[in-house]
Amino acid sequence: MTDRLNARAILFRLFLPFALGYFVSYLFRTVNAIIAPDLVAELNLTAADLGLLTSAYFFTFAASQLPLGILLDRFGSRKVEGILLLFAAVGALLFSMAESLTGLIVGRALIGLGVSACLMAAFKAFSSWLPSERLPLANGVQMVSGGLGALTATTPVQAALQITDWRGVFMGLAGIALLAAVVVFFVVPEQKQNQENESFREQLQGLRSVLISRKFWHIAPWAFISQATYLSIHGLWSGPWLRDVAGMGRTDIAQMLLWVAVAMMAGYFTFGSLAGRLAGQGVRPSMVASVGMSSFIVVQLLLVFFPGYATFLWLGFGFFGTAGILPYAILSQSFPKHLTGRCNTALNLMVFVVAFSAQWLIGVIIGMWPTTAAGTYSPTGYQAAFLILIACQLLAAGWYFFSSPPSLDQRLGETQPTPR
Repeated sequence: MTDRLNARAILFRLFLPFALGYFVSYLFRTVNAIIAPDLVAELNLTAADLGLLTSAYFFTFAASQLPLGILLDRFGSRKVEGILLLFAAVGALLFSMAESLTGLIVGRALIGLGVSACLMAAFKAFSSWLPSERLPLANGVQMVSGGLGALTATTPVQAALQITDWRGVFMGLAGIALLAAVVVFFVVPEQKQNQENESFREQLQGLRSVLISRKFWHIAPWAFISQATYLSIHGLWSGPWLRDVAGMGRTDIAQMLLWVAVAMMAGYFTFGSLAGRLAGQGVRPSMVASVGMSSFIVVQLLLVFFPGYATFLWLGFGFFGTAGILPYAILSQSFPKHLTGRCNTALNLMVFVVAFSAQWLIGVIIGMWPTTAAGTYSPTGYQAAFLILIACQLLAAGWYFFSSPPSLDQRLGETQPTPR
């Protein structure tokens, strides 16, 4: 394999295999927003149970991130993602056969482990094969495939539920995950190694250099809280909110979430391409990210206080929530290439730890209010939960704007590899 892939190889051997993997990952992540009523009815789950069950995906996903970064930097994206996707296939099969909350949690946890590399492996491969100025756009295109997964988890899944039940849906997802594992393992090119024979101790030292970097901690808090809010709400509580606050039926909910997924795809592509274009005009990608994440906070506030404009605001939620992905590319550009896997997975760890906590906590807060006579959750509970997440984002934004970013010399000093 030459040092540079041609355009056709980039499309068929990089973008499409990783797109399939991330499509599967996002489909698993968001499908519970549609099947939640079936799970509640069949297994008599409470709001807290539902939040804990769905967030089990985020727990194992988060727990795998730091070792995943070391594995990606050592063994490459092809091997790591291809093998892990087999666990997702097994988890989906177990989920489809579960007869208790515990069984569902075990299956969901295996799914989270299995898809934990689907985004970071792509980012690592892109940073290895593509020039750094193309990373925001490349990462944005990758995220569009996740939007397709989120889109598939809406009306198409609702249509599938007219033919089979949620168990049949997850059996089908197990087959798709297996296919993705095979494609990634056998199609993706072997990754270039930027620093060969790096010892395990040196790998840990590299991880430490990321975690003590001022550049990392300048933007990371806002990035992971923004993304965690987006994932925890979109992946589960968007559907129940549309039912309990906006008063929509299941068909309308599926249709609304489909359009949210379309807005999400548009957001990923727009922010990725915009950051790349404006960078050529001297506008830093961090400026684009901060404007997008600020707009996301505004949309959430409007949802809390003006729920009557649900259709318009949820489209804004889907679009502006994607701005939180830009810090991955920003940080990849700030560290040596042999550290990009550890850099991205360190951020991803924080994203999914907070997403796990937030998704479960939302359920706990909603459960503090009695259900209505129709068996739905109180709108006041959603309002309280969303306001807590908004407050956390405002604190993180304040840290970003009012803390001093490191100078260029400091960033270079922090991220230089240790002499060998």
